[in-house]
Amino acid sequence: MAFRASLRFAAKSSSIAGRTTMTTTTTTTQHARFLSQAAAMPTTPSPASHAQIQRDASLPNPDPAADSASAALVREHAPFMVATYSRPAPVFIKGEGSYLWDLENRKYLDLTAGIAVNSLGHCDPEFAKLIAQQAQTLVHASNLYYNPWTGALSKLLVEKTLESGGMHDAAAVFVCNSGSEANEAGIKFARKVGKVLDPSGSKTEIVSFRNAFHGRTMGSLSATPNPKYQAPFAPMVPGFRVGRYNDIAALDELVTEKTCGVLVEPIQGEGGVQVASDEFLIALAERCRAVGAVLLYDEIQCGMSRTGQLWAHSHLPASAHPDILTTAKALGNGFPIGATIVNAHVAEKIKVGDHGTTFGGNPVACRLAHYIVSRLADPALQADVVAKGKVFEAGFAALKDKYPELIAETRGKGLILGLQLTEDPTPIVTAARERGMLVITAGTNTLRFVPSLTITDAEIQEGLKILDDAIQTTRV
Repeated sequence: MAFRASLRFAAKSSSIAGRTTMTTTTTTTQHARFLSQAAAMPTTPSPASHAQIQRDASLPNPDPAADSASAALVREHAPFMVATYSRPAPVFIKGEGSYLWDLENRKYLDLTAGIAVNSLGHCDPEFAKLIAQQAQTLVHASNLYYNPWTGALSKLLVEKTLESGGMHDAAAVFVCNSGSEANEAGIKFARKVGKVLDPSGSKTEIVSFRNAFHGRTMGSLSATPNPKYQAPFAPMVPGFRVGRYNDIAALDELVTEKTCGVLVEPIQGEGGVQVASDEFLIALAERCRAVGAVLLYDEIQCGMSRTGQLWAHSHLPASAHPDILTTAKALGNGFPIGATIVNAHVAEKIKVGDHGTTFGGNPVACRLAHYIVSRLADPALQADVVAKGKVFEAGFAALKDKYPELIAETRGKGLILGLQLTEDPTPIVTAARERGMLVITAGTNTLRFVPSLTITDAEIQEGLKILDDAIQTTRV
């Protein structure tokens, strides 16, 4: 039956296209033991109501049942994992392009791209080949020494940023391991600039905005004014102020002589795909210059060509460009890496010993990111992103006409899009997953679409059809 087939699929999937998923003897032994135990489990489904059986029979991807291989694996592993996430039932073991497969051999169209991470899709062939090559060459030597790839990536990031029309005075890069770390570095750099400009120590305030998400380290969390994230870890780091996004009139009171830095997302991803107006970002930059505050753009989710330009701010005049620009997510296409790009005004004030990282600048991560940046900076790919975004938007407009009481508006740009609903989207997310598609939420009642930038038009149409089916299911 399907259950035993899933076990055979799981056994075959330990090596996919030359990429071994479990590499140590201990892990291989544990996996073999799990498969042996799972194979011995009863193949007869546990008792279920006739209605449930009929429901599952009508779905291409019903969530794995309590007696499935996926459930057995979760039961074995969950007690040893800190419960920081609430996850649905599927256990994913393989990815290719815009698709994922789970332990039960179910196939899913992935419109999440690992939360805007897998911009080149899952398991890009060249990406996989580079991992294998570098793993046999040099994996780690620490930041006490040079390696060829940290500097090469930094140089490429500066060059491509200058070519893109964004951050016209980009000069240097700090390479780290994640988006939170990139923002943490940006916050520290802004504080250091403030100390240099005002040795009295009064220029230390960091400004961020409502609905922002900048990370979960204590500094980046302090700039993320969401009680859900902050309350369990209060008190926050002192010296942070919160303003209203897109509120130009409030900037003079918000950003003052005490402000050392302002941290803002040109498009708030986690906050509901809210887009900053050009007028707001221009006015914000002008206010920062007036009081000597560093302007930080967090493009961890909206950058790296997701809007159809390398950076979401690339269309703005140079006067509105940031002093610090942070990136991560798509930079590694799934391999952990982040970067903080700074101009000379900031770089010249950071001295040896001011900041550091053991793993940041890792040669594997940097070699991969060098390839990713080269691919994502391609104008042809960026033009495709704009065109694909219009396909999504046309599909969303048709859905809005069909479900006017449910769909309020579409927000975003390129392939970072939000569909604002009038109710909790959780049932639609579940129904979509059960029909073979992954989509995530953001903000309040917003469906977020951040697929691979290499998604095809046919895959977009497939996703729109599944979304329509999922919505229709929740209407009855």
